[in-house]
Amino acid sequence: MPQRRAITGRSQEPRQRFAEELRTLRAAGGMSLRQLGERLGWDWSLFGKMEKGETLGSPEVAQALDQHYGTPGLLLALWELAAGDHTQFRERYRRYMTLEAEAVSLWHFAVSVLPGLLQTPGYAREVLAAGGLEGRELEQQVEARMGRRELLEGKDAPPFRTILSEAVLRTPLRDATEWRQQLEYVVQVAERPKVTMQVLPLNVGLHGLVNATVMFLRLADSRTVAYTENGYRGDLIEENAPVERLQRAYDAMRDLAFSPAESRKFVLAMLEETPCEP
Repeated sequence: MPQRRAITGRSQEPRQRFAEELRTLRAAGGMSLRQLGERLGWDWSLFGKMEKGETLGSPEVAQALDQHYGTPGLLLALWELAAGDHTQFRERYRRYMTLEAEAVSLWHFAVSVLPGLLQTPGYAREVLAAGGLEGRELEQQVEARMGRRELLEGKDAPPFRTILSEAVLRTPLRDATEWRQQLEYVVQVAERPKVTMQVLPLNVGLHGLVNATVMFLRLADSRTVAYTENGYRGDLIEENAPVERLQRAYDAMRDLAFSPAESRKFVLAMLEETPCEP
């Protein structure tokens, strides 16, 4: 369904409307992004991302723009509407999926659940059902998740590293047969030349990503973005400073993980402990 537009022809989706107003006001003033950044004292790339709808910036930035453009309170009000709009999380996830498909390399840490790129249909179905999906919507989401696995297939697949917390492998499915198939699939994918799988043992104790599942994407323009998530929401992070902090935490945690060879043996040992189908 096409997006409904108001009489003005501008978007009624809060996040897009905020971005549109920023573009319109700057164009009317005849100022470049770089000039705007120099005038207000912020990195000009921040305003570019705000005008693309990639980030909202902070309320302080919105207030500074209001003062600069002579629109007292207007941009701050639009910022508040955009920040409080829950549909933004779905929009941000769609943007993440676009970036994932374009990534030239990926690296990931799973704190409690296997990444979608490694899930079998049975595993995906149980995880999504636990999140409240059912019926046709559940089956559609399982199918969509299985489609994502194609990213790691073929000679043009990007390099992918995943570090799995031992807790992920200690949390089986209800159906032992489905769980065995899932473990077998993890071993199978880990044998691909562009895939590296490591296991982080529980006895390493606390670390910098103990509460976060995170995926890093290296893009064709050499930027790295991160996507963090829990069972209820996800956040796409594109600003350099927080991405770098997450990468440092990831590197420190990777030093604590088993080697790829040791990790493969660990998963195989888990397979031996899993009952076979009668």
